[in-house]
Amino acid sequence: MTITQGGQPASEPAPGQSRQARSAGPRPAGKRDARSSAMLVSGFLALALGITAVSLPVPYAIESPGPTFNTLGSDNGTPVISVTGRETFPAEGNLDLTTVYVDGGPNGPVTVIEALTAWLSGSKAVYPEELVFPTGVTKEQSQQESAVAMTTSQENAVASALKELAIPFEQKMLVAGIPEGSASAGKLQENDTLVSVNGKPATALSVIQDELAAGNGAPVEVVVARDGSNVTATITPTKTPAGRFILGVMLRYQFTFPFDVKISLDKVGGPSAGMMFALGIVDTVTPGDLTGGEHVAGTGTITPDGAVGPIGGISQKMHGARSGGATLFLAPAANCDDVAGHIPDGLQVVRVETLAEARKAVELAASGADTSGLPSCSTN
Repeated sequence: MTITQGGQPASEPAPGQSRQARSAGPRPAGKRDARSSAMLVSGFLALALGITAVSLPVPYAIESPGPTFNTLGSDNGTPVISVTGRETFPAEGNLDLTTVYVDGGPNGPVTVIEALTAWLSGSKAVYPEELVFPTGVTKEQSQQESAVAMTTSQENAVASALKELAIPFEQKMLVAGIPEGSASAGKLQENDTLVSVNGKPATALSVIQDELAAGNGAPVEVVVARDGSNVTATITPTKTPAGRFILGVMLRYQFTFPFDVKISLDKVGGPSAGMMFALGIVDTVTPGDLTGGEHVAGTGTITPDGAVGPIGGISQKMHGARSGGATLFLAPAANCDDVAGHIPDGLQVVRVETLAEARKAVELAASGADTSGLPSCSTN
């Protein structure tokens, strides 16, 4: 922006213009001052409009690297994993779970300049708001859902760790809800405990899914425990658009473990820490040091059977892991498309599908052996 100073000539006289004509009388100062004032006001208005524009909220969400937490360490002076009722063994090294900060949606608006800055950053990601948060969800609802997901992931982590160590425990599946119009409506009830499907013990979701797939849509005999008695129902599964057969019920696990495992972590939610919690539990209740002092980080959901599932924000989690000092990162195989091309320098990413694979990768790194042959997101 150029502002002409009042009282100063805008230029030299044009060629051929006489001094007499030029000195016949200067332009009135009042006109120059008025024009200068108008330009000054216009400039400030444009500046104000520009500031307002970049401060306006936009319907986007920003994911950025969050802090890491060592599952073998403490958070605010409290052990992240504490076990009572069974001998535990001190462990060194790091088994870091990784986190992501999410701005936008119920967490507060994102401005144009924030979205642009994040888009230009190599460690952040920008998504349309509706891809990250359900429409209309409040901050309280989002936090509650995240807390429930965290609790479920912790229970699944204990179950998967005990299965990995061949420590027996009791596991049941209960009906958590029945949508209106589902195949099981009027036949099953909320809080029914599944006993069997076609005679096979229904203690895991995989058992039910396998039996329904084997029947290819044929009616199945489902036995549930209700009010102290067994009830038998014949249900014809429905087929989803993805081609899977389902009973049309929401299920939840109920566990009875032989000892207590408490996981303490403030202000962290969601299901993505499941695998790292499970590894931390394995290391805590077994002699020796799983990591051998190495700095390992990772992410991934976990099922009670030890299957590692995909998560969001893996690029940001890899950057956060590397910033936290990790040199080895365990990534769900299902996230490999998001891993390729986003790995920070100095970080080796190992592709895993199960808790057993993750444990073997950590043990190999701890032994000091060459880890270059471990599965990566560029190899099968």
